[in-house]
Amino acid sequence: MKKNHDLAVMHWGTYRVTTEDGALTAVAPVEWDRNPSEIGQSLVGAVDGSSRVRRPAVRLGYLQHGSASREGRGKEPFVEVSWDTALSLVAGELKRVKDTHGNAAFYAGSYGWSSAGRFHHAQSQLHRFFNQFGGYSGSTNTYSLAAAERLLPHIIGDLDVLQKQHTHWSVLAEKCELFVAFGGLPLRNAQVNGGGANDHSLKYWLQKMEQTGTRFINVSPVKNDLSGVQSAEWLSLKPGSDTALLLALSYVLIDESRYDADFVASHTEGFETFRDYLTGQNDGRPKTPEWAEPLTGVGAEEIRGLAREMSQKRTMINIAWSLQRARQGEQTFWATVALAALLGQIGTAGGGLGFAYASTNLAGSDRRTFSGPRLPMGQNAVKQPIPVARLADMLLNPGAPYQFDGSHCHYPDIRLVYWAGGNAFHHHQDLNRLTQAWRKPDTVVVHEQYWTAQAKFADIVLPVTTSLERDDIGSSSNDGFMIAMRQHITPVDEAQSDFAIFCGLAQKLGFGETFSEGRDPMAWLRHIYEISTPRAQADGIELPDFDDFWQQGKLEYARPDAPQIFLKAFRDDPVGSPLTTPSGKIELFSQTVADFDYEECPGHPFWYEPEAKVQQEISSRWPLHLLSSQPRTRLHSQYDQGTVSRRTKIQGREPLWLHPQDAAPRGISEGSIVRVFNDRGAILAGVHLSEDLRPGVVQMSTGAWYDPQDPALPDSLDKHGNPNVLTEDRGSSRLGQGCSAQSCWIDIERWDAPLPDVTAFQPPAFVNAGEGPQNN
Repeated sequence: MKKNHDLAVMHWGTYRVTTEDGALTAVAPVEWDRNPSEIGQSLVGAVDGSSRVRRPAVRLGYLQHGSASREGRGKEPFVEVSWDTALSLVAGELKRVKDTHGNAAFYAGSYGWSSAGRFHHAQSQLHRFFNQFGGYSGSTNTYSLAAAERLLPHIIGDLDVLQKQHTHWSVLAEKCELFVAFGGLPLRNAQVNGGGANDHSLKYWLQKMEQTGTRFINVSPVKNDLSGVQSAEWLSLKPGSDTALLLALSYVLIDESRYDADFVASHTEGFETFRDYLTGQNDGRPKTPEWAEPLTGVGAEEIRGLAREMSQKRTMINIAWSLQRARQGEQTFWATVALAALLGQIGTAGGGLGFAYASTNLAGSDRRTFSGPRLPMGQNAVKQPIPVARLADMLLNPGAPYQFDGSHCHYPDIRLVYWAGGNAFHHHQDLNRLTQAWRKPDTVVVHEQYWTAQAKFADIVLPVTTSLERDDIGSSSNDGFMIAMRQHITPVDEAQSDFAIFCGLAQKLGFGETFSEGRDPMAWLRHIYEISTPRAQADGIELPDFDDFWQQGKLEYARPDAPQIFLKAFRDDPVGSPLTTPSGKIELFSQTVADFDYEECPGHPFWYEPEAKVQQEISSRWPLHLLSSQPRTRLHSQYDQGTVSRRTKIQGREPLWLHPQDAAPRGISEGSIVRVFNDRGAILAGVHLSEDLRPGVVQMSTGAWYDPQDPALPDSLDKHGNPNVLTEDRGSSRLGQGCSAQSCWIDIERWDAPLPDVTAFQPPAFVNAGEGPQNN
């Protein structure tokens, strides 16, 4: 019996993989990982399991009638075809759409996580292909934090750059006295990184800081958002009210002359305008703790006490990404920046500001920022991407105008959606609305490893390999490692890599040599490794020869020579080391944003009363606030079919956390199956009762595979429990146009009817063209 042991990199960790006779039998975390994620255990049994897409498949109606059958998406069986038939069909449709409608009619945004490998990164391969084919309509920003990504460049700088500059954990452990975590510091969020997470250090550093005396305050409706610190204090507030609390804290600092006037004068712009708003000079409503108390559920004196303590101690203020995934989400981040600026501790050791220390195992890491090799993608000739969270709006409203970050834009008329990597039926909001939108384009092509809902709702599904079935390089910014990802198992059935698929398509379309540049995958790995050498050198890293690296299997870079402090150079010399904002300073008031003339974003941190009234009116009809969080047992929807995720289900349904006070009057007990619903749809879920969340608040993880009971019905019950059936598909504001998943109100009732079977992980029905259903 032949055995093989080697390294494999996933978004959630590096593992030692065991195969026997070509089959995956075990994965074990690497010895240097301080808090490995258990998600990796889902690989065994899933990689070659029943959910796998095994051969190219075409929806029967599309094969027979083309785009005239678009209403059949998600409802009809599939026909398995040869690779040549599938590629010829895709190539012909690509040529037709380009010739008839132009390249802007392609949507190839393909948002999502696909592979930790730097060459076989599906989105990069897709974009390289379409750039060489003449361009595509794409997307900009992320579902995770689009509102913040659009706001922060106006007021403090680009978020991608800032996150790599965060103060190192080692500095915080030595100097931070008070850590105020808005949205907590969830350990589950630090499991992942785009190119792999080799050493999960968050839990270690939280415990280290606790041991050295740092006081933690978890500002969240959910207590376990800071489960890594046993002594953390829980400041329970109403969901969506963080901005009001932040404004009231800022008010106290100004009203009691506790703010750092010197820092504000030298390092910020627009203080007077912000001060006048806080004190009510503009609207006659001072943003006092008494004003904030009914909005937040936090007592006025508790707010005052917290503001005073923050001004007296070396304080780090951190904000979780999830808080801006809401209506007016931009304002929460702006108010956080403003509060930190008033305290005047930005740029100090142990104090200042953090944008999600617990997210993606990145911020605070004392590692080099070098991200590793990258696949050259070229330039997109189509220059106007849509905000990523406006996908359904685009498909439903071709040509319609919309406003975005100061620009007046129009949605393209999309005729072909091409998706490689990611899962729109996980990330997007209001899945019933998305299903309606998904049936608008002429053609939907999907590269997939597994029969997810997105694959089942496609016209043409092309089976792709997993990371274990190909050679690649694992490397991620701020991670400190580069791993040779050698192939462990042969591709399952007829699966091919995204690169091989696009090579085949490019050949049929006449630019095969241009796309491949005459290189096979191993030659490409060598090439992208070698061209990354100058970037590595700029970060103080000397890479060995590629052959030496590939034989060695692992590189670990030396840590930076000195600990990092966020924006220290700016603090020390705001003139010589300015920010990238228009003023070069922190903008408490932004003339740029004010000139957009958005009522909801007047140019400073702002509590938008009309939206608050809308939310209040909705809550009068739907009494429970649903928070949808990152899961512990999978990455988004990846490997929901795996053992780690499935063993947490309750009678096969996604679990939901509910306070006993909300359960009792509804006759709900631990383990009950419930119907969760609002005017957008309904799902089934299993109940865990917990007092570790605020009464009136319900929490579910995202990522349960969408499983409509009857796909032919427009508002079918989701049998499995995907909360995005219920979340609202409305932009955060015209500034950021981010998703607003956390502004979601629902009700719950006990489900006493017979339980429908969960079919989320089953492949669709297959037929031979003109014949009846076939077993696969």
